[in-house]
Amino acid sequence: MNRYEVCFKLQVAKEACKTSTSVKAVARRHGLEFSTVRRWVATYRLHGRQGFDRKSRSYDLQFKLEVLEKMGREGMSAREATTYFQIGDAGAVALWRRLYAGGGVQALAPPPLPPQKPMKKTRSSKPAEDMSRDELLKEVAYLRAETAYLKKPRCLDPGRAGCAARKAQAVQGLRQAHALPLLLEAAELSRSTFYYQVNALAHPSEGEAELRERIRAIFDKNQGRYGYRRITLELANQGKAINHKRVQRLMAELGLQSRVRIKRYRAFKGAANVVVSNDLDRQFEAEMPNQKWVTDVTEFKVQGMKLYLSPILDLYNGEIVAYQMKRRPVFDLVGEMLDQAIKKLSPEDRPMIHSDQGWHYQHENYRHKLAKHSLKQSMSRRGNCLDNAAMESFFGTLKSEFFYLNTFDSIESLEAGLVEYIRYYNQDRIRLKLKGLSPVKYREQVALAA
Repeated sequence: MNRYEVCFKLQVAKEACKTSTSVKAVARRHGLEFSTVRRWVATYRLHGRQGFDRKSRSYDLQFKLEVLEKMGREGMSAREATTYFQIGDAGAVALWRRLYAGGGVQALAPPPLPPQKPMKKTRSSKPAEDMSRDELLKEVAYLRAETAYLKKPRCLDPGRAGCAARKAQAVQGLRQAHALPLLLEAAELSRSTFYYQVNALAHPSEGEAELRERIRAIFDKNQGRYGYRRITLELANQGKAINHKRVQRLMAELGLQSRVRIKRYRAFKGAANVVVSNDLDRQFEAEMPNQKWVTDVTEFKVQGMKLYLSPILDLYNGEIVAYQMKRRPVFDLVGEMLDQAIKKLSPEDRPMIHSDQGWHYQHENYRHKLAKHSLKQSMSRRGNCLDNAAMESFFGTLKSEFFYLNTFDSIESLEAGLVEYIRYYNQDRIRLKLKGLSPVKYREQVALAA
């Protein structure tokens, strides 16, 4: 959770309290969540600057009951009660309400303290002056072993101090200088556990190194676009069935992480002169190829120049049926793409083609081509990109996996890269929804099975 200074919270809250500025606008301006800014505004209006002073406190049963009683009496929401009582944890009140509804007062009571761990028994209760020479020598040898063990860096790691493997590794490193029984006593480790861990360290899981190399090869081949789920599926396709949690662990150890998707800017399209009903109605599944198509136009900018891409995507398997690229968003960008797609149809195919209300799809020539081949047209509602979410999702994947990860010195290099990526997307890139197959392989496999 991010920590913000009091002065910053005050600045944002005061700015949002102005009548000319909305809370959402202030949140966007500062890159904050709307709910966070809304909470700061409510705190400032109710308590002023004192509401932002951090108070480390615990909440006893009486206080929780008081909060819930006031909520029930005055109809407060959990968010309002959190602000009114200046409770630091935004989700605490909602949790108290759920616990009280499920288990009454007893559920709100703090849990009992865990039993105290008994202190480690001392080696000898005798005072030093009563010990014999041999007993003193044994005690000194143990204290030296214990001191050496505690100085071992691995044992001072607070996150892994109790790990048996780490303890065994530390003891193994000190065996040349100290007796094993003394080290095991200092580490509170049994002899059997020690030898088991030493054997495990000496003989790691068979094939672990090979599996790491396979994971890295798949990751590098796909230029960091695959996360652990897709890599798990790709390993299964190669005949290596591995649990996804193991793949996730190995990727973390190797420092491999899928690239984060960068959101793209969405522009408003404006009013339409030709309005077609939204027959697709967000039904983004198709039972067979060439039943439902979606299309749109996206823009790229390189070296001060622009490139426009217009693809058609089949909702059956997510395959790019046809596409066209041009330096300007002229009608031929869409018209030539549509001609390419129509050539791939068999005489009995009559797909529905869904788009937004862009001027290309209102053009007389575009609508004439659809009517000529008996293709049904569907359009998103005005300014509603969710009606064409499948196409928007492809553009997001294309830009996050290809455009944002590479540098282009010319429009020509971008065009060549787009051609290669779309080929990769259709034929090589596996999808979770397609049982770990690429769009083309999935379509071919289903056709063979039929």
